[in-house]
Amino acid sequence: MQPEHYDVVIMGGGIGGCFQARHLLLNLPGISVAIVEPRSLEEIEKISKIGESTVEIAGMFMVRELGLGAYLTERHLPKYGLNFHWPKDPSQTESIEDYYSMWALKQPSIHAYQVHRGRLESDLLRMNREDGAELVQGGVKDFEVTAGDADNTVTVTMHDGTERTLACTHLIDAAGRAFLTGRKFDNILRKPGDKFGLRNGTAFVRVKGADRTRFHSEFAPRETATTRYYGTNHFFGKGHWLWMIPLSREQRELSIGVIHHHDVIPAKRLDTRDKFLGFLEANHGVLHDLITSAEEVDFQYWGSPSHTCKQVFGDGNWSALGDAIYFGDAFYSVGISALCVTVECTTELIRAKRAGEETARKRDAYDRYIRWFASTNAHTYRYHPLHLGNASIMSWRITFEYLWWFGALVPSFVGKWHLQPDYIDEQLENCPRHIHDLVYQELTEVADKGINVGFMDAYRADQLPFLSSSPDHEHVPFLENTSYGERALNIYRSVAATHVAAASWWLKLQTKAWGPRWVLRPRSRKVMAWLLAQAAKIRARAAVHDIELARAGKDDPFHALQEEFASYAAPDELQPW
Repeated sequence: MQPEHYDVVIMGGGIGGCFQARHLLLNLPGISVAIVEPRSLEEIEKISKIGESTVEIAGMFMVRELGLGAYLTERHLPKYGLNFHWPKDPSQTESIEDYYSMWALKQPSIHAYQVHRGRLESDLLRMNREDGAELVQGGVKDFEVTAGDADNTVTVTMHDGTERTLACTHLIDAAGRAFLTGRKFDNILRKPGDKFGLRNGTAFVRVKGADRTRFHSEFAPRETATTRYYGTNHFFGKGHWLWMIPLSREQRELSIGVIHHHDVIPAKRLDTRDKFLGFLEANHGVLHDLITSAEEVDFQYWGSPSHTCKQVFGDGNWSALGDAIYFGDAFYSVGISALCVTVECTTELIRAKRAGEETARKRDAYDRYIRWFASTNAHTYRYHPLHLGNASIMSWRITFEYLWWFGALVPSFVGKWHLQPDYIDEQLENCPRHIHDLVYQELTEVADKGINVGFMDAYRADQLPFLSSSPDHEHVPFLENTSYGERALNIYRSVAATHVAAASWWLKLQTKAWGPRWVLRPRSRKVMAWLLAQAAKIRARAAVHDIELARAGKDDPFHALQEEFASYAAPDELQPW
C-alpha cells in the first residue's frame, strides 16, 4: 500500500509537538498535520515533568501566537514573577522569615503562567484534533529522511501491533528524551565541555492538598502588590537551588524540586525519595514541611538532564525542537521560551518552502540562532556551583542577567527579530558572552575574598546609579506602543540601553568591591570600556533603523485606526429600536 501523505508529521505529542502543530494550523490554512503519540490522553494528563513555570516569551507566545489566553486563565494558574530566597542561617530554615528574600513587587507587564503539564498537553492534543490534525496513536518504530525535497517516511507501530507508514514533506522530532533524530544522526552533545562545564542532576516531587499558608500568610502590606505563593519561588544553598511551583487550585498541587551540581552534591545523596526528603529537612525545612503535610503524587530523579545539539534544521526537511535538542537547567524557567522561538522559526521555514521561496539562508540563520540561544542559556549557569549559595553574589548576578533578558531577548522576540537573518548575524557577532564570563569571574573573585557587596534586589528601581527603572522594566516603551509587527520594535534602541544599564551595574559593583582603586584594575576597565563602546555603536544603528521605519511608513493597527478615524463624526442621537 502507498503510505498516507501529510505536509508535516510530528513525532511526539507533548508540549513541543502540540505547540508546533497548533502554530502551523493557525498560520498555514489547509496544511495537513499528523501527530504520532504512543500515550493515551488519559496517560498524558497524569504526567509529571520539569517545565511547569513559564516566563515572558512563552507567556506572550501562548497568548498571542496560539490564542490560549482565555484557556490558560480558566484552566491553569497565573504566575506573578520569580521570587528568590537564601537562608540567613543554614541550620534554621523552618519559616520563610528565616530567609533573605527577593520578592516580585508587582504584576509582570507580560503575563506568564504556571501550567499543569499533563492537563496542558492533553488539552492541546484535543484542540489540535478539533482543528484538523490527525492523532496517530502509536510508537515510532523507525523513520527515513531523504535528500532534497523527496518525501520522508515514518513507520508507526500501532497499539494493536499493526504497522502504519506515513509520508511527509516535513518531519519534526518533538519526542523529547527519546532522542529520535539525536540517535539516528548522532546529534546530541552531553559532555560538560559542550555545556560550559555544566554537570547537574535533578530530583522532584509532586504533592496535592498543600496548605499554602505554611509557606506564607500572604499578609505583607508594606512589601508587595502581588501574591507570593503564585510566583515561582527559588530556594538556594551551596551547589544547589530548588523550585516551588503551584500547579492547580482545586487540588492545591505543588511541584517541588532541586537542581544540584554533582561537584558539590553527588547523585547518590539525592537519588531516592527518602534521601531527597532528608536533604530538605536538613537544609530547607519550610519545603520539607509543605511536602510532608500534603499527599505525595510522585517522585522522580534524573541524574543527567542537560544536553545540547549539533543541528536543529537538517538536510531533507527534518527538524527537532524542545527537549529533543536542548535542556540545560530549569533556572529562570526559559526552556519553554526556547521552544517557542524554535516553533516560530520552524513554521516560517515551512511557510517559505510551501511558497516556493529560497530557504537556505533562513535555515542556516535559524539553526545558528537557536543553537546560540541554547548555548547562551547554558552559559548563564556557568560557575553556578560557586555562586548559588552566596546571597550577596547571586543577588547581584540575578540583577545583571535580568537586564539582558528584559532588555535584549524579550523585545527581540516581541519584534520578531529572531526571524530576520540579517539581525541574527548581527546579534551573534556582537554576543556579549565573553563579557558575561568576565563578570562571572569577577563575582567569583569577590566571593573568594569574602567581600560582602550587599544584597541587590532586581525588582527595585533605586538599586543602580543613573537609572530610574528596575532591571525587569522594558528599556523602551515597546509594549505601550504595541510594536508587535516584524521589525516595528527598534531592538537596537533597547539593546543599547541594556549595555548602559549593565555599565551602571558594573560601576556599582566595582565601587562596592574595590572602592576608588577599581580604575586601576585591568578587568574593571576592560568591561566598562566594552559596554559603553557597544552602547554607542548600537545607538547609532538605532538611529538608522528609525529612518528605515519612517521611510517604510506605519502599518500597525493603531495607525490604520488613526487613518480610519479621520472621517469620524460623533453621533447626535441613538439609533431607533
